[in-house]
Amino acid sequence: MVGLENAQSLIGLVLVMAICWGISENRRAFPWKLAIGALAIQLGLVLLLFGFPAARSALQGVGAAVDGLSSSTQAGTSFVFGYLSGGDQPFSSLTAGSPAPFIFAFRVLPVILVVCALSALLWHLGILKWVTRGFGFVFQKTLGLRGPPALATAATIFLGQVEGPIFIRAYLDKLSRSELFMLMSVGMACVSGSTMVAYVTILKTTLPNAAAHVLTASLISAPAGVLLARIIVPPGAVEEGGDAPFGDDNRYDSAIDAVSHGIGDGLQVVMNVAATLIVFVAFVALADKLLSLLPLIGGQPVTIERGLGIIFAPLAWTLGIPWKEAPVAGGLLGVKLVLTEFSAFIQLGKIPVGELSDRTRMIMTYALCGFANVGSVGITVGGMGVLMPERRAEIIGMVWKALLAGFLATCMTAAVVGAMPRELLGIS
Repeated sequence: MVGLENAQSLIGLVLVMAICWGISENRRAFPWKLAIGALAIQLGLVLLLFGFPAARSALQGVGAAVDGLSSSTQAGTSFVFGYLSGGDQPFSSLTAGSPAPFIFAFRVLPVILVVCALSALLWHLGILKWVTRGFGFVFQKTLGLRGPPALATAATIFLGQVEGPIFIRAYLDKLSRSELFMLMSVGMACVSGSTMVAYVTILKTTLPNAAAHVLTASLISAPAGVLLARIIVPPGAVEEGGDAPFGDDNRYDSAIDAVSHGIGDGLQVVMNVAATLIVFVAFVALADKLLSLLPLIGGQPVTIERGLGIIFAPLAWTLGIPWKEAPVAGGLLGVKLVLTEFSAFIQLGKIPVGELSDRTRMIMTYALCGFANVGSVGITVGGMGVLMPERRAEIIGMVWKALLAGFLATCMTAAVVGAMPRELLGIS
């Protein structure tokens, strides 16, 4: 049943597009057809994935596959790290039947490593390649993109913000300014397949059907990223179509070669995630110590998280979240932007059941599921600057707008889902 809470989410949908239009390089060129197409794709995918029994069964299968992958990873991790990864605990302080400590380094990061290797194997076998090509075809026909940018957009959903453009490396110098900005924004709006499974590992105990929501969030944020990027940096008068051939950068000699390369790539991702979390969490802790010198406000110390909660609470409310829960949700949005989505998901997973409604948890899952954070600015400049050294200055000039577009794209996705009836999404 559609009610006021669903209409509330429509406010966020309009607000997000209005903000992007306000900073557009050409406010007269609002892409109405693209807006209709992007929203149609988002609504269509949500209705397809949650509205049909066969699709719901498939999503449940995805959840079972994620659980199986997580438990299999746990077996390998326990072999190497023992009780630190959640196995039998040697501490007498743990009461009988109590869960093992959740240590991020040993419960989440290994999942990323395994999924990176699995993704490389699936690419070598052609499965992931054709899934990517299928989504690229859909984006090309429905969003009016040229073939190569459509392919890179689809690849970004599964492979990441820098890895996606690699598959059209030979075409990168031919991208228009608008297309380059679009790829940067979509990279910020989406996540990679390896991190999707990690998010599910964090959320599965507090969010019903977490795997289905995380997968859907990454899929439908791509058209939102395309739309908002095209609003901010509209396409030029001439952007002719073209084919979308796969590049040769990710060809493997054999299955073993694919797995070996996947392990190497996964190790780099794991180290980057771990290092980023250590540094940015340390920076925030340092800032909180400085803020603790200020007088108490409302009987509580001033912290970065409290400040972000106040700043982003109105935005969280427009996504469809009740006002009493908006400060907490706003704080999560701020943590995602300033730290990483991992930090935000960890905090969301730690909030006890009952303090946030299932609907709010679901909306926040969509709002947080993207790489739009300050750390990704460096990743984007570094990665795409290597791919396109001659356009590095152009990339640096647009990267902060791309961060905003990616951040707002996940908010737009959350608003679209918030406008859907609870019964469709299977929440109380």
